Amino acid sequence: MTRKILRYALLTLGAVAMIGPFLWMLATSLTGDAQLGNADAGLVPDPATTDPYARLASAFPFWRFAANSLGVAIVSTLLQLFTSATAAYAFSRLRFKGSNALFVLYLATMMIPMQVIIVPLFIEMRTLGLVDTYAGLLLPTAVSSFGVFMLRQAFMALPRELDEAAYVDGAGPFRVFWRVLLPLVGPALATFAVFAFMASWNAFLWPLVIAQTEAHTTLPVGLSLLLGRYGPAWNVVMAGSTASILPILVLYIFAQRYVVRGIAFTGMKG
Repeated sequence: MTRKILRYALLTLGAVAMIGPFLWMLATSLTGDAQLGNADAGLVPDPATTDPYARLASAFPFWRFAANSLGVAIVSTLLQLFTSATAAYAFSRLRFKGSNALFVLYLATMMIPMQVIIVPLFIEMRTLGLVDTYAGLLLPTAVSSFGVFMLRQAFMALPRELDEAAYVDGAGPFRVFWRVLLPLVGPALATFAVFAFMASWNAFLWPLVIAQTEAHTTLPVGLSLLLGRYGPAWNVVMAGSTASILPILVLYIFAQRYVVRGIAFTGMKG
């Protein structure tokens, strides 16, 4: 009993440590300018005000940046789901010479940080005329080695008797993939979709390099501009940060059960 109480106490402390900065961010975003520099003010603003959010929306192209991030995140997630699912199916079901070596080589790209390839990648996009375009934002994010690995594990957890039964009924490889196996790895697809959306929504370095005008600037890059325009006004900066996490929070709330099922499902078989 003592060990159980201690375990829950440690988990509670960890939760408080994680949620504390978010509560401080939310409280600051609801604080007026008069209270902002008051050292005696408590954590809960009194009175609370939404003026920082109004200033954020009126004096800053917040909605333009948010729309750019949302569109890029959705399209990038769909592209990664398609490329990762098809590649994972090929690596798990379509045996060919050198498939294992190719898969290991593909996974090795996960160890290459973005900072290493960003200069040649930018040169490539400039050669193709894709600098400051939505295509330039999307193309480098269209594939994911992590997604291939995760979905391959999900496909390998399915019995091969399903494939054989479908082949006996006259189905081809594409039909087996689309009609038989893909619906069964739905939890893994949902889990990866959440990860891919979060990564694209929070991406900073590549959008900072490739987007050179406000027309294609994404929200994380736009929020960094707040520090220059509203440096001392931390309530406006925190209002932008709070608004930026809402889509991720809503997505995770709705997809939480699929994430749990997907992680458990992909761990069934190595």
